[in-house]
Amino acid sequence: MDKFVIIEKKSLAPAICLMEVYAPRIASSALPGQFLIVRADEKGERIPLTICDYDRERGSVTIVIQVAGASTEKICSYREGDAFADVAGPLGQPSEFAVKPVAEMAGKRYVFVAGGLGTAPVYPQVKYLHQAGAYTDVIIGARNKDLIIMEDSMRDVCDRLFICTDDGSAGEKGFGTDVLGRLLDSGVKYDMGVAIGPMIMMKFVALKAKGYGLPLTVSLNTLMVDGTGMCGACRVTVGGKTRFACVDGPEFDAYQVDFDEAIRRQGMYRDQEREAGHKCHIGLGK
Repeated sequence: MDKFVIIEKKSLAPAICLMEVYAPRIASSALPGQFLIVRADEKGERIPLTICDYDRERGSVTIVIQVAGASTEKICSYREGDAFADVAGPLGQPSEFAVKPVAEMAGKRYVFVAGGLGTAPVYPQVKYLHQAGAYTDVIIGARNKDLIIMEDSMRDVCDRLFICTDDGSAGEKGFGTDVLGRLLDSGVKYDMGVAIGPMIMMKFVALKAKGYGLPLTVSLNTLMVDGTGMCGACRVTVGGKTRFACVDGPEFDAYQVDFDEAIRRQGMYRDQEREAGHKCHIGLGK
C-alpha cells in the first residue's frame, strides 16, 4: 500500500470528519498525547492534528478534522483511497502516564473532561489507560447534540461516560464543570484529571478542580501552528517560564498555565485569518 492512503473516512458531525490513514512508521511509535502534521498536496499548508488513535498491526493512525478554512476543507474533501502528500510524526511529548511502566497504571483512577472536538485526543488516552487496567470516568460536553462525537467509541473504553450539552439536547443540560463538581462532591477520589477542549473551558475546569486539590493536566494543542517550534506562535507561560506547546507539550500542569495569556495569543491573528478567508492553523476545540 502507498504511504498516507486514506483507509477509512466517515463523518462524525457537521464539518467534522474522521480519517484512518496508512502511516506504519508513525503508528509503530505513536503514543497518547502526541500529534502529527498533514500536508494535503505538494503546495498544501502544514496542518497539525492530534492523533486520535493508532493501530500498530494495521500500520494506521486516525485523525479527526474540523473544517475551519481552505486547507482543512481540502483535507476533508479527500476520499477513501486518496493519499496525502505528507504525514509527519509522531510529534510533541506523549502523555505523562504513557511513558511510565504500564503496571503503575493498574488501579489508578482518572477523570477526563472533553469539550467538543477535544473528545478526539481524549479517546486514545482513555483507551490506553483502559488497557492498562486503570479506572476512567469521562465527561463529554458540547454546545448541542450535533457536536457530540465518538460517544459509542468512548463508551467502549471507559468505566462511566457522562454527556452534557449547553442546550440540553443530549445528556444533561449544563457544562462539564458542573458534572465534575458533582462527582467530586460525591466523594469520588481521582488520582489525576485531564481536560482537553476550548481554552476557556480548560481554564474553568482548572478553577473547579483546584478547589478540590485534584491534579490536572490540560492540552494546549489549539495554539499550535507550525508544529515544530520555529514559528513561535504557540508560546505560552507555564510556571512563569516560556514554553512552546508543540515541542514542550502539548500537555502541561493546568495550575502552571497562564490561561489568560494563552487565550489572548489564540485570538491574535483572527482578523488576519478572517481577511485571508481561511485559518492558518487548526487545533481542537476551536
